[in-house]
Amino acid sequence: MGFSLSRTRRALIGDKAFYRAVMAIIIPVIIQNSISTFVNLLDNLMVGALGDAEMSGVSIANQLVFIFNLAVFGGLSGPGIFGAQFFGAGDIPNLRNTFRIKLLESLALLAIAFVAILGFDKPLIGLYLQGEGAPELAGRMMENAHNYLMVILLGLPAFALTVSYAGTLREMGETRVPMIASVAAVATNAVFNYLLIFGVNIGGIQLIPALHVVGAAVATVISRYVELLIVMIFTHAKHRRFRFIEGAYRTLKVPGKLLKKVLKTGAPLLLNEVLWSVGMSTLTAVYTLCGLTVVPAMSINSTISNLFMSVFMAMGTAVSVMVGQALGAGKFEKAREDVWRLIAFAVAAAVMMGLLMAIVSPWIPMAYSAVTQEARAMASRLLVVTAFAMPLYAFSHCTYFTLRSGGKTFITFLFDSGFTWVISVPMAFLMVQIVRADIITAYAVVEGANLIKCVLGYFFVKSGRWVQNLANLTKTDAAAGESAQ
Repeated sequence: MGFSLSRTRRALIGDKAFYRAVMAIIIPVIIQNSISTFVNLLDNLMVGALGDAEMSGVSIANQLVFIFNLAVFGGLSGPGIFGAQFFGAGDIPNLRNTFRIKLLESLALLAIAFVAILGFDKPLIGLYLQGEGAPELAGRMMENAHNYLMVILLGLPAFALTVSYAGTLREMGETRVPMIASVAAVATNAVFNYLLIFGVNIGGIQLIPALHVVGAAVATVISRYVELLIVMIFTHAKHRRFRFIEGAYRTLKVPGKLLKKVLKTGAPLLLNEVLWSVGMSTLTAVYTLCGLTVVPAMSINSTISNLFMSVFMAMGTAVSVMVGQALGAGKFEKAREDVWRLIAFAVAAAVMMGLLMAIVSPWIPMAYSAVTQEARAMASRLLVVTAFAMPLYAFSHCTYFTLRSGGKTFITFLFDSGFTWVISVPMAFLMVQIVRADIITAYAVVEGANLIKCVLGYFFVKSGRWVQNLANLTKTDAAAGESAQ
C-alpha cells in the first residue's frame, strides 16, 4: 500500500522545477483573468444599479457576443496548437505562418458576426425573453440589449486581432505582455464605465452625459482598442525576440499543405466552440423559461463564479503551453507526466476556491442593491451549486486542453459541444419543461452531469492517443513558403 501511495504521489505531484514552470505561466494569466473578471463584476454592479431591465439587457447582449468570442478562440486554437509545437521545435517560419492563418480566420469570422448581428439581432435577443414576466419589462430588456449590441459590435475587430497576437505570444511562453495589456484594458474599462454610465455633473453643468447601457458598451469598445495597441506595439518593438512578426504582413499567403492541415485540425475546434457557446446560450434561454427573474440571477452567478474560477481556468493555458511544447520537442514521456500533475493541481485549486465561494455566496449578491431581492436570493443558491461543481469543471477543462494540445480535435468536439447538446441541453429542457423543476434543482442536475464528462475525459487522456508531434508535418513546406515570399 505504501508503495502504491508513493507512486500515486509521484504521478500527481511534481517537483519544485515543475511548479516554478507552472507558476511562471499561470500567475500572469490568473492576474489577467482575475482583474478582468473583477472589473466585469464592477461593470455588472454599475449596470445593475440602473435596474433589472438594464442589467438583463446587457447580459442577453453579452450572450450573443460570447458566441463570437468563443468562435474566435476556437478558430484560432487550430493554428495555436501548431504554433506551440512549432515554437517547441524551433520552427519560426511555420510559427509565422500560423499567425497569418489566425489573421485570415479572424477576417472571416468578423464578416459572419457583422451579418448575423446586424441582420438578426432582435429575433436572437427575443429567444431569451420567453419566460413569464411583465411585457413592459421584456420590452425594456429588448431595447437595452439592442442598444448595447449595436455599439459593442465596433469592438469585435480589436478583440479578434488581440487574440491573434496574444495567443501567439502565449504559445512562445510569453504571458506577461497579454497580462499587462489586459490590466490596462480593464482599468480603462472601469474608468470609462463610471464616467459614461452615470455621466459627470459638476456644479450643475453636465460635462459628460449619462449614457447608461450605451455608455457601458462604449467603455468596453475603448478598452478593447487600448488592449490591442499595447500588444501590437510591444510585439513589433521586440521583433527580434518575437521573430514570428518579422515580415508577417509582407504577405498573407501560407503554404497550402500547412493551411490544409491546420484547417483540418482546427475545423472541429471552431465548430466545437461555436456549438458549445450556442449550447450554453441555449441553456440560459431554457432556464429563463422558469421566469424573467432568472436572467439577472444567472448574470450575477456567472460574473461572480468567473472570479473564483480564475485559478483553474488558467491551467488550460499551462496545459497548452507545457504539453504542446513538450510534444513539439518530442518529449512524450514528459508530456504524459505533466498532464496528470497539471490536472491534480487544477482540481485541488478548484476545491479550495469552490469552498470559499460557497461560504461567501449568501453575501456577495447583496451588493446588487437595485436588483430585486428574489433575484439576489436565487443568485446565492446558484452560486452554491456552481461552487460544488467546480472540481468537475477543473478536471474536464484540463482534459479538454490535453486532447487539444495533441491535435485530437474531433475527440474534443465530441467531448465538449457533443456533450453539451446530447446531455446538458436535453437534460435542462427535461427538467424545466417536463419535470417542471425549479431553477435551482434544474441547474444542479445539469451541472452535476459533468461527472460523466470527467469519466470520459479520464479515459481519453489515459489512453495516450493524444500524444503526437505535429511540428514534424510541414517543415519542408515552411521553407518553400518562405522562399516564395
